[in-house]
Amino acid sequence: MNNASALDGQLNDLLADTGAIVFYLLVWALVFAGTAVFLGVFIPFITGDSLLFGSGLVAASTPNLNIAVLAIGTGLAAFLGDQVGFLLGRRFGRSSLDRHGGRRTRSAIARTEQFYRSFGWWSVVIARFMPWARVFVPVIAGVGRMNYYKFLSSNLVGAIAWGVGLTLTGYFAAAIPGVKSAAYVIAGLFIAVSIVFGVRTWRSERGPRSALSPSPAPGPADDVAPEV
Repeated sequence: MNNASALDGQLNDLLADTGAIVFYLLVWALVFAGTAVFLGVFIPFITGDSLLFGSGLVAASTPNLNIAVLAIGTGLAAFLGDQVGFLLGRRFGRSSLDRHGGRRTRSAIARTEQFYRSFGWWSVVIARFMPWARVFVPVIAGVGRMNYYKFLSSNLVGAIAWGVGLTLTGYFAAAIPGVKSAAYVIAGLFIAVSIVFGVRTWRSERGPRSALSPSPAPGPADDVAPEV
């Protein structure tokens, strides 16, 4: 919450210096760049949850900002950023990530691949709330050739839950007394629900995959005497 409060003050100063239009464009550009050009790897705090929450706080205290415009634009920027990341993953593949990433980046990519294999469709939604996964899951989904329309739907759900949801959480945290202390609990519920459904999806998909895997050929010890 301290980081959000500090960013809230900086965003208020920015709004006073630049005006509403530039404020909108800058917030949307940072959200888009966080995943589209991997900016979130270097400055996750500036492109992540605190930015959304802080911009909502500012909108609640500033009549020049329209919360509907801010929230919808943020959701759209988040959606487009992940779409670009997905297409980059399809176009350049894993080898390009290995060549251009350092040891820390390669480690994050390896973790993301395991995360993606575990949660599948839900990984794109859950990743929105995890700084390292937010950047790499769209790319890994592209590298793994995830069905485009499945990614499109999961990206849309994630963009609404994270981009629109956290911005509105910040707005109502400032607008409604007593909500501010519980705002991050509300955001945590988004994560918890996503993880629960993700685990259920993963477990339900394990059964069909196990059933389709070929059984090992019987050896001499496995031979069974025919019934008489």
